[in-house]
Amino acid sequence: MSINRILVADDEESIRWVLSRALKKKGFTVDLAEDGKQALSMFRNNRYDLAVLDIKMPGLQGLELLKQVQADYPETLVVIMTAESTMENAVAAMKNGAYDYLTKPFDLDALDAIILKAQKAAEVSEQIGHLKDELQEQYSFGRTIIGNSQPMQEVYKTLGRVAGSDVTVLVTGESGTGKELIARAIHFNSPRLGKPFVAINCAAIPRELLENELFGHERGAFTGATDRKAGKFEQANGGTLFLDEIGDMPLELQAKLLRVLQEKEITRTGGSQTMQIDVRIVAATNQNIAELVEKKQFREDLYYRLNVVPISLPALNQRKDDLPALVEFFLKRAQDELGVGPIECSKEALNLLKRHNWPGNVRELENVIKRATLLSPNSILMPSDFPGLLSTPGNKNQDESLETLVLRKLESSLDPMNLQELDNLYEMVLHQVERPLINIVLQQTRGNQVRTAEILGINRNTLRKKIKTLEIDVKRGS
Repeated sequence: MSINRILVADDEESIRWVLSRALKKKGFTVDLAEDGKQALSMFRNNRYDLAVLDIKMPGLQGLELLKQVQADYPETLVVIMTAESTMENAVAAMKNGAYDYLTKPFDLDALDAIILKAQKAAEVSEQIGHLKDELQEQYSFGRTIIGNSQPMQEVYKTLGRVAGSDVTVLVTGESGTGKELIARAIHFNSPRLGKPFVAINCAAIPRELLENELFGHERGAFTGATDRKAGKFEQANGGTLFLDEIGDMPLELQAKLLRVLQEKEITRTGGSQTMQIDVRIVAATNQNIAELVEKKQFREDLYYRLNVVPISLPALNQRKDDLPALVEFFLKRAQDELGVGPIECSKEALNLLKRHNWPGNVRELENVIKRATLLSPNSILMPSDFPGLLSTPGNKNQDESLETLVLRKLESSLDPMNLQELDNLYEMVLHQVERPLINIVLQQTRGNQVRTAEILGINRNTLRKKIKTLEIDVKRGS
């Protein structure tokens, strides 16, 4: 958007003539109106980038005209002219949405300065509009949330219903199913687009620090509080606050959160003054909150406040029809991020991926695809490019797959140029078996490393080292 066409409305002919002559010299298209009624009629037939309106005109006054322009033509910037330089006129003009105002008599340079400022504002507004469009497209449901399976169709239906409103949403699902992605999609497809999206993981922050992160603190609130700090609620004001892993929030803090949801106000730690906030809450958890409520580990009243609209994300093993589309999506993303050439997934490799149980869900799939894209020397991914899956428990024919892998290694080593391939055969096979074995036991013990080490018959320190070396997620055992 740029300023091209300007409407000047004033009952004084001399003012209209002077402004028209000056503005046309600068290349603007200028229309003139003798009063507010004529100006409003011209608005109905033309599009104006800027309107310069006198505050005192016969019939329809300038401020009344300003209100109608703001209501019906909000894209038009309005400058009010007044012969009475009073605070009341200035306040009334700005309060009703005027971009600026001029006091008669005025220097034409003053009008030039306002138009230049308006031009820059219009350019910035246009850029913000483009950014909003890009963000909305980037986080559109079909762009980043991949899949057309029946479980995902139900998710899309709910997203379509809630995105445009301000209702609180509770997203549930296993780790790695994309709960934050859903929260971002809700925000960027809502009227709060352009306002902050702030995320906080309630499980990743120590209990004693979580309250401070959420509500901020005043200077001197505690030792080391040398400055005032705004919390996540303040940072998200006008936008959306995503409370991830809400099931891990301490009970005493749940009470404070409940009050915020009820009263729409917060108080910083160490402060006494309340602040009104306007924040939409999207919460997420991989736990069964209803069970936590029964065990008195989660407040029932807070649960009902958060669970206004529930969205349950299916695990990847419940939507394997979506796997080909997800693989294609992650291949393209990996190519862009890693700067590698075009790469495809063979039918055999895709079948292998379909047989895997995916305990880490979509996040695990993305990491597997990225690793294979980076390490594979071929433009078409084969089963051998996914060694971590060939012997993973839960895959069909896993023994045969492992045997095939070893035989391929041996056949390759018969070539004199590849004798070194035999050197790490033992390590390679051990790696294929060791990681899934530790995974299974960790899953069965719910991440209890002491019990896992006892079952495996190894020292706990040895287990720790293997978890680190094999990059195993202790929480999920994946």
